Amino acid sequence: MIKSELVQQLADQNPHLYQRDIELIVATIFEEITQALSRGDRVELRGFGAFSVKSRPARTGRNPRTGAPVQVLEKHVPFFKTGKELRERLNPGLADQED
Repeated sequence: MIKSELVQQLADQNPHLYQRDIELIVATIFEEITQALSRGDRVELRGFGAFSVKSRPARTGRNPRTGAPVQVLEKHVPFFKTGKELRERLNPGLADQED
């Protein structure tokens, strides 16, 4: 699903709201998540999952063509961990087996 499809689905489910207002709400939510991650904060959406930032240290890599060593700088990458409710909805039969 892409952002425009999400907006359209929300608009279909909420005909009392203007589509431009829904677009603003969705954009604001994504922007707040992005800003929180850029500050290094964790964003948790109960039942859905948690977004966080992981740090990858600098390392020496290899150029795949030449095999020459290449310095790869430290970087920060977004990380998403699914919540328990989402995992159970994706794998309904597995919840019974875990106990």
